[in-house]
Amino acid sequence: MATFDYTGRNSQGGQVKGSIEASNAAAVAEQLNRQQIIPIAIEPSKKKSDGNTSGQIDLSALFGGSLVSLDDLIVFCRQMYALVRSGVPILRAINGMSDSTNNVKLKAALSEIASQLEGGYTLSSALNHHPKIFTPLFVSLVHVGENTGQLEQAFAKLASYFEREQETRKRIKTALRYPSFVIIAIVIAVVVLNIFVIPTFADMFSKLGAELPWATRALISSSEFFLTYWPHMLVSSIVAFFGIRGYLNTPAGKYRWDRIKTRLPIVGSIIERSILARFSHSFAIVLKAGVPMTTGLTLVSEAVDNNYMAKKIVSMRTAIESGESLLRSAIASDLFTPLVLQMVAVGEETGRVDELLQEVADYYEREVDYELSTLTAKIEPILIAIVAAMVLILALGIFTPMWDMMSAFKG
Repeated sequence: MATFDYTGRNSQGGQVKGSIEASNAAAVAEQLNRQQIIPIAIEPSKKKSDGNTSGQIDLSALFGGSLVSLDDLIVFCRQMYALVRSGVPILRAINGMSDSTNNVKLKAALSEIASQLEGGYTLSSALNHHPKIFTPLFVSLVHVGENTGQLEQAFAKLASYFEREQETRKRIKTALRYPSFVIIAIVIAVVVLNIFVIPTFADMFSKLGAELPWATRALISSSEFFLTYWPHMLVSSIVAFFGIRGYLNTPAGKYRWDRIKTRLPIVGSIIERSILARFSHSFAIVLKAGVPMTTGLTLVSEAVDNNYMAKKIVSMRTAIESGESLLRSAIASDLFTPLVLQMVAVGEETGRVDELLQEVADYYEREVDYELSTLTAKIEPILIAIVAAMVLILALGIFTPMWDMMSAFKG
């Protein structure tokens, strides 16, 4: 969406000026006519329309945080479902949600949406002006709900979708908590050893003047390197962090990283199956809502949040547009197991693709649950081996010279 500055005359003949977000100047003129304003001049705005007009740095965007959490979206969808089902007008419901939410970004977005609703926008069109908060899948389901008179069901489906997404994320975080703590402890131990422990022993061993074993020399060299070059290491780490982050924000970098994630040892299969579960569940929702299959695949490709998977899903859409069946396009994509392909085939034969896709989503979620339950057992031996190697080198490096000293004194 671009921002346009306009000058016009209202119904009383007074001059009015302002800014409107729209796809083109014709859309701006249409909005002004709805507001009974005769446009005189419409020009592209010279100000940046990135939503940060105060000039402040958005730390959440800088460090990859989300503007609105899943908790906020779940509460929003649940409350909108209850309000719409009770017959509350959309504008009053949005205003009520704007007053009750504690999220600043969501409150500001809902206030703008309320203003746009007053100007004649539909709810889906108003939501579409905030793509960083409301995804195309979200907007599409709301649009279908508006056109079919089942808006409350659209919000119920969205709430269910976000709740499942949240549960999956919680399970992944729980499974990774123990390995993360162990890795952090190892890093802290390495830093403390190199700064405080090893230099003390190095001074003591240097006074002996004897030849030190390889493990001791390796520890002393590591400590000296750390003490000498720690500023360079710190700066290099910061530069590398933002450099890699900048590259991953590019289309090529994001695509490559998304592809690598699905091929990582141990966790790659979990990531891939969780993405396929999200794909199957969201695709089932849009098909059940009445969205055409090709349009649904486009929306779902954006919902999976993985460029590598999204490209394969788009290839499925292209194949279907060329006349292929969903089953043939799914086989060509090389995304699904034979069991899932059988379920897709049955869904096409019986006309219950959405129901079978929901079964596929449940299947993948069970697979993810099992993989997550065994993840700690798979990672534990690797972590134990790393800790054991550190302890072995430390013991050999520190205690071997001390044993030599004791042997020399006894001799």
